[in-house]
Amino acid sequence: MAAAAAVGGQPSPQSEPSQPELGRDKAATAAHLKAALSRPDNRAGAEELQALLERVLSAERPLARAEGGGEEAAAAGGGGGGGSGGGPGAAEEEALEWCKCLLAGGGGYEEFCAAVRAYDPAALCGLVWTANFVAYRCRTCGISPCMSLCAECFHQGDHTGHDFNMFRSQAGGACDCGDSNVMRESGFCKRHQIKSSSNIPCVPKDLLMMSEFVLPRFIFCLIQYLREGYNEPAVDVPSEKDLHKVLQLLGPQISFLEDLTKMGGAMRSVLTQVLTNQQNYKDLSSGLGENACAKKSHEKYLIALKGSGLAFPEDKFTCGMQDQAAGTSSQAVPGFAGATGTSGQVDSSDEEDQDGSQGVGKRKRVKLSSSVKDQSIMDVLKHKSFLEELLFWTIKYEFPQKMVTFLLNMLPDQDYKIAFTKTFVQHYAFIMKTLKKSHESDTMSNRIVHISVQLFSNEELARQVTEECQLLDIMVTVLLYMMESCLIKSELQDEENSLHVVVNCGEALLKNNTYWPLVSDFINILSHQSVAKKFLEDHGLLVTWMNFVSFFQGMNLNKRELNEHVEFESQTYYAAFAAELEACAQPMWGLLSHCKIRETQEYTRNVVRYCLEALQDWFDAINFVDEPAPNQVTFHLPLHRYYAMFLSKAVKCQELDLDSILPDQEMLMKLMIHPLQIQASLSEIHSNMWVRNGLQIKGQAMTYVQSHFCNSMIDPDIYLLQVCASRLDPDYFISSVFERFKVVDLLTMASQHQNTILDSEHERSMLEGALTFLVILLSLRLHLGMTDDEILRAEMVAQLCMNDRTHSSLLDLIPENPNPKSGIIPGSYSFESVLSAVADFKAPVFEPGGSMQQGMYTPKAEVWDREFDPVMVILRTVYRRDVQSAMDRYTAFLKQSGKFPGNPWPPYKKRTPLHPSYKGLMRLLHCKTLHIVLFTLLYKILMDHQNLSEHVLCMVLYLIELGLENSPEEEPDEEEPVGGQERCHDSWFPGSNLVSNMRHFINYVRVRVPETAPEVKREPPASTSSDSFASTQNSGTAQVFSLVAERRKKFQEIINRNSGEANQVVRPKTSSKWSAPGSTPQLTTAILEIKESILSLLIKLHHKLSGKQNSYYPPWLDDLEILIQPEIPKYCHGDGMTAVERILLKAALQSRLNKRIIEEICRKVTPPVPPKKTSSAEKKTLDKEERRQKARERQQKLLAEFASRQKSFMETAMDVDSPETDIAMEIVTPEQQISEAVYDCVICGQSGPSSEERPTGLVVLLQASSVLGQCRNSTEPKKLPTTEEEQIYPWDTCAAVHDVRLSLLQRFFKDSSCLQAVSIGWEGGVYVQTCGHTLHIDCHKSYMESLRNDQVLQGFSVEKGEFTCPLCRQFANSVLPCYPGNNVENSLWQCQSNRSMQELIKEVEELQEQLGIFPVSISSETNLSKEMESVMKDIKSTTQKKYTDYSKTPGSPDNDFLFMYSVARTNLELELIHRGGNLCSGGASTAGKRSCLNQLFHVLAMHMRLYSIDSAYNPWKKLTQLMQDMNSQLCNEEQPEVPVLYRDVSSLLLIQILTMPQPLHKEHFTCIVKVLFTLLYTQALAALSVKCSEEDRLAWKDLGSLKKNTCNAEKSWEVLLSLVISELSKGKLYFEGETEELGMVNPIAWSPDNIERYLQQFCLPFLRITSLLQHHLFGGDLPSCQEEEEFIVLASCLGLLPSFSQTAQPFTSASCLDWPVPAFDIIPQWCFEVTSFSERHAEQVKVLLIQESKWDLPHLLQLPENYNTIFQYYHRKTCSVCTKVPKDPAVCLVCGTFVCLKGLCCKQQSYCECVLHSQNCGAGTGIFLLINASVIIIIRGHRFCLWGSVYLDAHGEEDRDLRRGKPLYICKERYKVLEQQWVSHTFDHINKRWGPHYNGL
Repeated sequence: MAAAAAVGGQPSPQSEPSQPELGRDKAATAAHLKAALSRPDNRAGAEELQALLERVLSAERPLARAEGGGEEAAAAGGGGGGGSGGGPGAAEEEALEWCKCLLAGGGGYEEFCAAVRAYDPAALCGLVWTANFVAYRCRTCGISPCMSLCAECFHQGDHTGHDFNMFRSQAGGACDCGDSNVMRESGFCKRHQIKSSSNIPCVPKDLLMMSEFVLPRFIFCLIQYLREGYNEPAVDVPSEKDLHKVLQLLGPQISFLEDLTKMGGAMRSVLTQVLTNQQNYKDLSSGLGENACAKKSHEKYLIALKGSGLAFPEDKFTCGMQDQAAGTSSQAVPGFAGATGTSGQVDSSDEEDQDGSQGVGKRKRVKLSSSVKDQSIMDVLKHKSFLEELLFWTIKYEFPQKMVTFLLNMLPDQDYKIAFTKTFVQHYAFIMKTLKKSHESDTMSNRIVHISVQLFSNEELARQVTEECQLLDIMVTVLLYMMESCLIKSELQDEENSLHVVVNCGEALLKNNTYWPLVSDFINILSHQSVAKKFLEDHGLLVTWMNFVSFFQGMNLNKRELNEHVEFESQTYYAAFAAELEACAQPMWGLLSHCKIRETQEYTRNVVRYCLEALQDWFDAINFVDEPAPNQVTFHLPLHRYYAMFLSKAVKCQELDLDSILPDQEMLMKLMIHPLQIQASLSEIHSNMWVRNGLQIKGQAMTYVQSHFCNSMIDPDIYLLQVCASRLDPDYFISSVFERFKVVDLLTMASQHQNTILDSEHERSMLEGALTFLVILLSLRLHLGMTDDEILRAEMVAQLCMNDRTHSSLLDLIPENPNPKSGIIPGSYSFESVLSAVADFKAPVFEPGGSMQQGMYTPKAEVWDREFDPVMVILRTVYRRDVQSAMDRYTAFLKQSGKFPGNPWPPYKKRTPLHPSYKGLMRLLHCKTLHIVLFTLLYKILMDHQNLSEHVLCMVLYLIELGLENSPEEEPDEEEPVGGQERCHDSWFPGSNLVSNMRHFINYVRVRVPETAPEVKREPPASTSSDSFASTQNSGTAQVFSLVAERRKKFQEIINRNSGEANQVVRPKTSSKWSAPGSTPQLTTAILEIKESILSLLIKLHHKLSGKQNSYYPPWLDDLEILIQPEIPKYCHGDGMTAVERILLKAALQSRLNKRIIEEICRKVTPPVPPKKTSSAEKKTLDKEERRQKARERQQKLLAEFASRQKSFMETAMDVDSPETDIAMEIVTPEQQISEAVYDCVICGQSGPSSEERPTGLVVLLQASSVLGQCRNSTEPKKLPTTEEEQIYPWDTCAAVHDVRLSLLQRFFKDSSCLQAVSIGWEGGVYVQTCGHTLHIDCHKSYMESLRNDQVLQGFSVEKGEFTCPLCRQFANSVLPCYPGNNVENSLWQCQSNRSMQELIKEVEELQEQLGIFPVSISSETNLSKEMESVMKDIKSTTQKKYTDYSKTPGSPDNDFLFMYSVARTNLELELIHRGGNLCSGGASTAGKRSCLNQLFHVLAMHMRLYSIDSAYNPWKKLTQLMQDMNSQLCNEEQPEVPVLYRDVSSLLLIQILTMPQPLHKEHFTCIVKVLFTLLYTQALAALSVKCSEEDRLAWKDLGSLKKNTCNAEKSWEVLLSLVISELSKGKLYFEGETEELGMVNPIAWSPDNIERYLQQFCLPFLRITSLLQHHLFGGDLPSCQEEEEFIVLASCLGLLPSFSQTAQPFTSASCLDWPVPAFDIIPQWCFEVTSFSERHAEQVKVLLIQESKWDLPHLLQLPENYNTIFQYYHRKTCSVCTKVPKDPAVCLVCGTFVCLKGLCCKQQSYCECVLHSQNCGAGTGIFLLINASVIIIIRGHRFCLWGSVYLDAHGEEDRDLRRGKPLYICKERYKVLEQQWVSHTFDHINKRWGPHYNGL
């Protein structure tokens, strides 16, 4: 053989010998080659194979052809020997076939696959899935939080009792079963538990030999395709279409590779070998051969590299990344920045483009000139293997799903995993660049994370890559570069000269969260301890990271709008919060989780050190001196928060000395400024000072405290302020607070003041804000000494006090892990145990007609009693109303438990002890500045100055009490002011201890007031001596006290102390905005006489609060015990007075002097409290309050009056107890007989009778219903199918049985007669219900008109006649006219007439004869008759045509006739079902109040009497007269009438009643019933006779004939039975099939008792319907009874039982018979019809006999206990119509049909499948369970609503859309409610949120 070259070389394109081989059979060729290669010297074979592959795989490049590129096609064509010439895909097909053949080495490909699978050693599952796949996560088994399992592995493993949930994958993932790095082995499934590698034999060498030769070529071919298909576009974005086209063409190849990976471990290791072999890659792809095609391809590859801003290392310099990895990681290569020209300008072309496209003028993007990091990370890539280049193209093509899946499918191979991870890291920077440019960044992000989460979750792997490939350097650098592309100049503080740069939140990068894949990888690797330690040890990395964090410091700056409302509200704030949380806070929590023990102190020191450096740089960059710029706030201070959290950790866990890591005082002063600014701004925002900035600023204030953010935002801020407060001068700190909150000017003794920076309407809320902030600052212990469990408990109590919560919302609201506070994973043991300790579970309840409740947790009584903490509640509320809600609930608890009757104040709660490091915090309570503020405020409150509130007083007292609780140990001697320099506040109080300052009397105060103030007029009093028992030094006049000046002095001192004299910075003394003496009116100084101390003010306040003089009496005077053993509870309820008493007691306890002074103050009889001089502002608010109170009372009164009126109206309107009423709305009193029914119109309010001209109508809702049709014959409940075996067959439903019967009758009998022998409406029958309110029909028309013009419609369509009842708002769609008539006959009908049965029968017949004769009034067109016609039209159009047309001749009048009496039947049957299927309960029907049957009968009767029944065929004649000549009548018609015995008696009853003239007389009604009962009884006997066996029949026949001649023969069933048997045996009824009959009917002994019971059961349905009918037509209650007696009671009620109970004999049903014609004459006549029919159709005779009806009540399908059963079966199930797996599968709960919700696939004539099904199955009502959401949806006609879920989790909660994925269990009560609403047709009334579905469901 002519060998052209060695294996690596390229054989000449047309080498001869391989030419014929292509023609030879592929399998043979493959076998031949395999044999050649198996020889020891296989060079020849190898060359031959190479030649073949070269030819096959480069058969004319299809891509070139597809794109029609001329020269490319020519170049490619050079290789084209034997490519098949089909379409573009044909060559690939051919190539793939070849590959398969060659791999199998001549054998079958399938067998080859099976053979390889046998050697699969993999103990891992590794199943890869894409987005939307349903997977599981078990926290109990997972080691990594990202662990996930496929459904199969999950169900195969044992996870009972574990904390797991099901989830829909967002980005895709892979199954971790079998991987002990990620999960505990106990959780492995059965398949992956066995470590199977040991017993799997070695792979035979020759099995995979061909693969090793073929695959390199195949993969190279794929790479060439990729190179060629990629055209570096002129713009920076490849047109997606081109890429897509290439990928589609490559689909089969990639799928082929994917299939190979699924063959198991053996094949994977071959692939790994191929993909990572550097030699192969070099030989094939270097482009050095003489093959033009390969050269071209290599050039394209280089162009692509360049276009990506990457250099091929040779072009630059040889220090590639791999080689450099040996150097130290963080030092940059010396001289590197100089060596490469591009290093400063990263990616420059791309940046400029982006900048231009943004087109924002003002914002200059900032570039960082050169990075500390080494440039090669960013733009050098060198590919050394197929795997590396494959990944490069995967990225270039933006991660096509198939490629990703292939790359991930290989992961179970360990060698591959390592190689791939390194490759991925090497391409990391390139991934970032591609991601930034991508248009589909969302999809791409998901795919990136899909890969990276598999690589970085594994600690071992992450550590290895960190060590070998500088993973951390790469990640941090890449993140830094990514953010650098969107920096802008910061405008915080000093807009002109600021050097600080921040990210611009408006950029797509932040707005679309494009950065999250990279950040999430970073967080993922920091969760591994070994990696995090490397990070924390590496100073260079920490510096870079702090640099990165500082990009977010001060972003999204808000400037307060003072004039105009901002025109454009930017919504960028959410991007800013998300960025800080994800990019800064989460990595911080990750790092903190590794700093838990003493040994890690060093790490904390490192972080704190670089954090402080970064902060110092930041302060310098923004030119910060000492005053924050006014009217600016940023919520983003990640550097402060890093610093705070590491401090907290250091003290809490690492036992570090706090002072050793704190900076100097000057830095602390700077540090506190911005967090304090945020607290003040929060208060401003809530005071509506930022309204002009729009809603978004409120959004920021809420997000800042919201549960997902608070522990990364507000908590660290407050902690940092606490640290600063504990270390700074307290006077300085307190004055800073009041200054920041802008309330300094308010803190004056004068009654008027000037506030230069606050409008007076904001003063009050800002003062409240400042005091509340101080209370929080001093009481909060989250980071100051609480343990994790205490924190969790406090958080939980706070949330539960605001509102009862569901379990899931609690999990959501409690700041989650990762969390300083805990190793508490929500849902973990400690969460559950704390929850059960503080809360009670309220099971879900159902208010009928109300919304369905979820299971809720509510605080236990002792929590309210001892743990309710308003401070925590205030800190955690997002909405201010929640604080109020908590207080209301607290008040309610105190009232209910009798602990406190009045309006309590927020309770005072003792705090957890402080950690010693923070003891300094309490100095705030003992500083003169605070005491002066408290004194001033108490005084102002006592004097009723304006803008003070109870809240202010509450906080003041709270602070005093805190001070007393935390007083320094011993009362110090009054210390001399240090430094000798007299400060102005020293003239107020002598010392700084609150206990002693409380008793210090202040006599005079000098104040600055406006000249207009009342104080100015007064002369200062002569004597300035203090009272006799004032404290030791006689204070003169206290100075004017200026907080601001104080603060400046302090600040100056501290600065001087810190920075020795040498380098002292000259700082401005005051900023201009404080010097406001120029403001008018001029301020002047006045001296006020005060003569009070804090104690005396408190006592006076007590008097003021109680409204009595001398109300305070020191308790210890009566009981000295109080002082010796003070029982001050830890927790106190009560109002302001209680608080004052508590404080005075504590003050007395702490010092004897205080005790003495309190007693003295009380002894001096307090002067009478001056009548309150309320200032005008207060007057206003008081008036407002009073007015409101009065208005409220008025409203209550009105409402009460209205309610009582309504109640009396309801009572009269719906009176059912008086026997006279028969119509719902009549008001009838027994004494005076009102001749006509009177109706109230709910629109015009007039009352009156209904008349022909102005008829009144009932508001009704007509709806088609198939509920009756769903009754089944068995009591066995139908289950929802959850396996393939279970199926539901609909032919045992009531509807199906009736349908079959009707069509059978129509086969053999005359059509018109058939249509009177049955009822329809079992499916699609019209049900009529009313709310009981009436209105004039003309009023209704104008009401509808107004609705039509009203645009705001709630979910109903006026065009279709829908409206809501004007009074009760119940849904309705028609008005049923009330028949004008009087009520008097009622009583006449009751009287017994003595006419005989025969006379009555005659009368009935005559009345029916007058069919067509109408009362004059109706025949002439009156309003009433028009209305009746229109309502009849409505009734007809309510249901679909198919449910009304049963006649063979369409449009025949028989149809209408049948339809009308069936409507009556449907309504009676449904009422029966609502009563539970029988009438045992008696009484008026539950629907009785609201029944409209009477009116309905009138309307139906009026229409029925338009149709005459030809007298010859009138069934009445057949029932009451003997026919003369029966034979002739039967023979002369081709289709006979339906035999009487085959007719449905209830239908006959309705036909008879409705064709009589109305109103009907009671005696006629009874007569009709008696006659029909005889027929029914005969039918019963016939049915019974068929059921007996032959012997039984003979026995009964004989027995009966013996008794025939006894006196009461006609009333004995034995006689009648024998008669029926003998008559029927004349035909062929009993003959055929005797033997099988016996087999079927179980041989019950038909004892007389059994027979009697059978006959009664047979007749009962008819008796029930008749009794209901009688009740509605003639009034009168239904008697109640036991089930056994039901027959007797109903029979006597209907007048069938003459006078029962004298006889001692047992009751028999036959005694009710009253034969109109002797039974021995009429029964043979009826039987004859049947026997003559049997001559012709013997097989149908029995089937058509009326059978006993045993319908069970209608039920929905029974559902399984566990929702998972349903979910697993249905969510992957294919739809039987379109054979796809539906996106939104649903299942009908009535019949179990599986449908596609909203699926366009199953749409028919613009109706989607659910809507269509609701019409077919429920005549317009559908109940569907949405499989993927666990929610039930109701379709009613053209509207739909979400009903809720009947599956709840263990905590009684729904899980809509299965978001939480917890196991769900059926809630039987809810399902009952659903079924109840379905059966009672009340969906429309009970469910409120309806919307139109436009047939799209």
